[in-house]
Amino acid sequence: MASPAAPSTAPPVPRATAAPPTELPIAPRRRPWRYVSGGLALLATALLLRSLAGNPAFEWPVVGAYLTSSAILRGLWLTLWLTAVVMVLGFALGTGLAVARLSGNPVLRTLSWGFVWIFRATPLLVQLLFWFNIGALYPRLALSVPFAGELFAVRTVDLLGPALTAVVGLTLHEAAFAAEVVRSGVLSVDQGQLEAAASLGLGRGRVLRRIVLPQAMRAILPPAGNMLIGTLKGTSVISVLAVHDLLFSAQLIYNRTYQVIPLLVVATLWYVAVTSLLSVGQYYLERHFARGSTRAELPPTPWQRARAALRRVGGR
Repeated sequence: MASPAAPSTAPPVPRATAAPPTELPIAPRRRPWRYVSGGLALLATALLLRSLAGNPAFEWPVVGAYLTSSAILRGLWLTLWLTAVVMVLGFALGTGLAVARLSGNPVLRTLSWGFVWIFRATPLLVQLLFWFNIGALYPRLALSVPFAGELFAVRTVDLLGPALTAVVGLTLHEAAFAAEVVRSGVLSVDQGQLEAAASLGLGRGRVLRRIVLPQAMRAILPPAGNMLIGTLKGTSVISVLAVHDLLFSAQLIYNRTYQVIPLLVVATLWYVAVTSLLSVGQYYLERHFARGSTRAELPPTPWQRARAALRRVGGR
């Protein structure tokens, strides 16, 4: 009987492996129409700028002369002051209305909804004219105490001048929109955050201040920034009340000099400058409240990208 063959102890023969393929660079997709459309857009922009700079009807020397005149700067200051006051008062009242709208009290919810409905449904100019003529409805405002008579009384015309009428009308109009902005921001907060705060025994006021509002600011800031810019431009409506804002100051000058286009350009340049500064502030505020919202790092700011580009150019 033949014995079984002994196992072979020869080393295994290595298999021949194919050489890895040479990696070829990936060519970017050619987009010729992108360059064509970009070139046409630049050409149209250059032609528009040339038309604006060369049109004698703009009277650019007159624009430069009135751009920093005392009357225009006083109107600009009143516009900025009015915008700041209206935004602070409007958002303070709007936050209260939003809290009332979200409360469990049906009376407060109904009254808050009614306020927002009325003031969002009527145009701003109509509201301003109504408040300006409120003296026709209530000639006198008085404070009376039962069994003590009248303690204080004043004529409505003497109390509500054009400037105060503008503050009241713009604030109430702003509060209606601010209430919806704040309410949407509060509703955007995850319900689990509220449940966690309730499990820790925190009060409703503290939860609102320390947990809800800081997280809701990410949803509140973009529309709030748009409202701020809209309020700045919306103050031009109060020129119908003879309030000396930026636009009314420009109107007073061109009614005297008949230089309508240059004075309108002056007002436009100041509106563009201020709204641009407000847009920059809104951008950095949004970045501040967006920290920690995502795992990825925030994209660099335009200033950071510009500095990086300068460093790359300097390194070459």
